[in-house]
Amino acid sequence: MRGCKSIEEVRENIDSLDNQIVRLISERSRFVEQAARFKKDAEDVKAPKRVEAVIKKVRKLANENDVNPDIIEEIYRTMVSYFIKYEMVQHSKINN
Repeated sequence: MRGCKSIEEVRENIDSLDNQIVRLISERSRFVEQAARFKKDAEDVKAPKRVEAVIKKVRKLANENDVNPDIIEEIYRTMVSYFIKYEMVQHSKINN
């Protein structure tokens, strides 16, 4: 990461990162759609053990990347919660 010389430069860099983050979330959502095909019921979609494994993994990644793991956990819990809701809809469409 390079040092910025103005708030405008900081904002430009943040905007660039936001574009990348949204693209990656979009890609993740397409995999969530695919995952719905492989799950037999709502409990498989909710997968609480998998959620906790993901949280454990991203907290470790946060530590390795010098970011507060509590921030990453909160972001991921929110994101995963929304993706579970989305996957439930996809799973319902496939199985009805």
